[in-house]
Amino acid sequence: MDAPAVLVAHQPAYLPWPGYFSRLLDVDELVLLDHVQFSERGWQHRNQVRAPGRAGQVWLTVPVQRRSRQPINEVRLADSSWTCRHWRTLSHAYARAPYWPTYREQLASFYEASWERLLPLDAALTGFLLDVLGLRVRLVYSSNLRLTGTRTAMLMNLCERTGRQILRVGSGALAYLDLELLRANGVGLEVATYTHPPHGAARGTAPGLSVLDLVFHEGPAALDVLRAGARTERKVVVP
Repeated sequence: MDAPAVLVAHQPAYLPWPGYFSRLLDVDELVLLDHVQFSERGWQHRNQVRAPGRAGQVWLTVPVQRRSRQPINEVRLADSSWTCRHWRTLSHAYARAPYWPTYREQLASFYEASWERLLPLDAALTGFLLDVLGLRVRLVYSSNLRLTGTRTAMLMNLCERTGRQILRVGSGALAYLDLELLRANGVGLEVATYTHPPHGAARGTAPGLSVLDLVFHEGPAALDVLRAGARTERKVVVP
């Protein structure tokens, strides 16, 4: 008998951290929740990388046009000057990393392109990182699925529309998900956690850096690091 299909749904993120990808190790699809509301304090338009020339980390933030209660797929970028700043920071931070020469040219193409909206940028970079990590995962947009409800009801609707029986989420989702409602509707729940193992020259650095830090230091072995740090725990078991 085939194992129940697992759904991973996540808001789009800019250069996501390793834990974002650790949830995708054994799935073939990621639903990008692009129809939900954009949050300026979220990760949709920002992330952290190694600070150039010193210990610690630095924020990379994509400037966006501010508008009240806009969905992620409608967010427009404020200007194009950020591409040079971000590329300069990445170049200075990782020029001496072992695998910088391997991926530099591919990554540079995203910062040489012109972007008007946030979603295509996030999706393109996520697709690039999936390829680099060797994960064959298809991106699906929630805005194309005509979902109903919010939070638990919306995710149950998403499972139904994608034919998945188990929902995999991060531990933060336990604060708002209705586990009894999931159980009553035959939807299983897995909670995924990620503990970032020390890797190469990145030993001792902050664990919340973009997965780029892992890729530039470990190259093809980055996937093994993800596997070593990934854990899942079943919270709702259904037949």
